[in-house]
Amino acid sequence: MSNKPIKIEDYYEQATFNRIKALADTKETPFVVIDTATVDRQYDTLVGYFPYASVYYAVKANPAVQILTLLRDKGANFDIASIYELEKVLSLGVSPDRCSYGNTIKKSRDIRTFYEKGVRLFATDSEADLRNIAKAAPGSRIYVRILTEGTQTADWPLSRKFGCQNDMAIDLLILARDLGLIPYGVSFHVGSQQRDIGAWDAAIGKVKNIFERLQLEDNIELKMINLGGGFPANYLTKTNELSDYAEEITRFIREDFGDDFPEIILEPGRSLISNAGILVSEIVLISRKSHKSLHRWIYTDVGKFSGLIETLDESIKYPIYTGKHGELEEAVIAGPTCDSADIMYENYMYGLPLNLAIGDRLYWLSTGAYTTTYSAVEFNGFPPLKDYYV
Repeated sequence: MSNKPIKIEDYYEQATFNRIKALADTKETPFVVIDTATVDRQYDTLVGYFPYASVYYAVKANPAVQILTLLRDKGANFDIASIYELEKVLSLGVSPDRCSYGNTIKKSRDIRTFYEKGVRLFATDSEADLRNIAKAAPGSRIYVRILTEGTQTADWPLSRKFGCQNDMAIDLLILARDLGLIPYGVSFHVGSQQRDIGAWDAAIGKVKNIFERLQLEDNIELKMINLGGGFPANYLTKTNELSDYAEEITRFIREDFGDDFPEIILEPGRSLISNAGILVSEIVLISRKSHKSLHRWIYTDVGKFSGLIETLDESIKYPIYTGKHGELEEAVIAGPTCDSADIMYENYMYGLPLNLAIGDRLYWLSTGAYTTTYSAVEFNGFPPLKDYYV
């Protein structure tokens, strides 16, 4: 159980929280407020720690125009997952050479659309997809995504659906050359909210093997390593500081590739946006399942289907601030819909103040990423999660 009350100062500067709360106090729940100054600062911090890397923002984390334009103006590139994201990013004046089609699962006609719009950098992890790229986007640069370990130490693992084994990656890069494409690099993702910095070490070691084998055996010189995302946000489960990740990852790269290492790409999403957001919900009902029950059920007007899907399997544990003080008691926290799966936390029970009442607000911290984009359109008739930017 989280048996200590959440302190705002552990997650936000007081001025930032005051800015968000001033807007929140004027709005009807549920909604999320994003502090754009925090996003600005997070981006500068990331670039400062990785001055040698190109940043491709993972648009899926939060595709709000306010976020995209801010990052556009700061010189960021964009990791695109669909034609819909591409159209939105290009409509904001971003040039196609700043976009990468990072989704390995895509239709041929979508590949053609990307190509016609000017995108020339494509991810792949299968022969069928690679042949589609060769037909629809001839001459493009290709990077192959490999499978990685680290799923046990990432709060939101990603590897099972995407990537291929090293031997297949090598074969695909050779085939890319034979099909008239440019075998450009290798990518991986060690899992979102990755707490074990060593996961990057193992993955970079795999990449080195691919680089060396292709150079020695096939005279293919790769140019780029895409390190993916995975950098942490500030949730209940603590992680190392971003500076620690940067220091160690830089050391891993230099140990394997020397000082003259390839182009490096980062694809941050969560680490840029999560800490900038606070999701605000209202308590709809408080009940107990028996007269002797030792814990309450607290139902809020936001749930898994309205932005909190990353509580699935209780993977992401958001800090919850109430503003109330006093004795704490274990509580199950559930959403408002008529679906029994709409329970955010039941095994990991939160200690919440006993004096919480119906109508009180809960402030879900570090919720700037993967909340609005996961919100359902009309499940049980509820509208999508509203978002505001300050």
